[in-house]
Amino acid sequence: MSPRGKWTIQSNSTARNAIAALLAAALSLCIAIAAFAADGIVLRVGDQKGGNRSLLEISGLAKDLPYKIQWSEFPAAAPILEALNAGALDVGYTGDLAFLSVYATGAPIKAVGGTRSDPRTQAILVRQDSPIKSAADLRGKRVAGTRGGWGQFLIDATLEKDGGKIEDAIFAPLDPVDAKIALLAGSIDAWAVWEPYVSFAKLRDNARVVADGAGLTPTITFIVASDSAIATKREAVADLVQRLNKARLWSLDHLAEYARNTAELTRLPEDVLLAAYTAQHTSPIAIDDDIIKEVQQASDRATRYGILSKQLDIGKAVDRSFTAAGSSD
Repeated sequence: MSPRGKWTIQSNSTARNAIAALLAAALSLCIAIAAFAADGIVLRVGDQKGGNRSLLEISGLAKDLPYKIQWSEFPAAAPILEALNAGALDVGYTGDLAFLSVYATGAPIKAVGGTRSDPRTQAILVRQDSPIKSAADLRGKRVAGTRGGWGQFLIDATLEKDGGKIEDAIFAPLDPVDAKIALLAGSIDAWAVWEPYVSFAKLRDNARVVADGAGLTPTITFIVASDSAIATKREAVADLVQRLNKARLWSLDHLAEYARNTAELTRLPEDVLLAAYTAQHTSPIAIDDDIIKEVQQASDRATRYGILSKQLDIGKAVDRSFTAAGSSD
């Protein structure tokens, strides 16, 4: 039988310890910040609309930077990774599987930080009037998702968990916009996607969830830096990682304000964003042994599914030093 990766979700106690470690790491940056403040460092950062730039600004953590950030906005994570690979960016952020797909090609990049969301916010949706009631009903159906990403992974893992095979459903590789249209038109039977698409489909289109990523996906978004930036702009990268961690913690205590401000920037409905942010409960992580083990299981499973091109050593794909300070306390 094929080995089946089993995902574990950190306990509340472990999560609290990780967050405490992240905050402790921020204190160690003070001396380093003074050292590089006058160096005129420019950090080239890739972002998406309503992403990290707006989060830093809304939380007030974009003030008094001891370096300059040159922001570039991209429509999705894939071109951010392409720009990092090409040396056009220093830092970006992306879902873990998308990062691993590019890392597997030999791209000179590392994960240096990140966040975790509730895995139930990755879900397989159907129309309200669909006869599909459970994962078992997906067999023989046309299910859309992103090729090479968590959409495809979630479909395969859901079928396998139910005792089926990944060939039991017909995979339709579609991006979220096209998949939403196809689901409403009835040209696909189900759609594997993430927030805020899940909340939008539930609140606006009366879609139903028939399966989710609980126990299947780590639901991690990585902060990714180029090897060059890690070597030459380490203090600036470290400071940005810690500011993003603090901003994410701020957002958990100000969800309504965060949703309202992001709605103004993105023109997405405020109630959809609030529902998405509440469901996700996105929190910063330290890249520690548990995270590496969990993502390794994801990587191995994705390789078995044919989503990743080869087996990866996740320990070599990350740089733990940016979130490691204080983690042993």
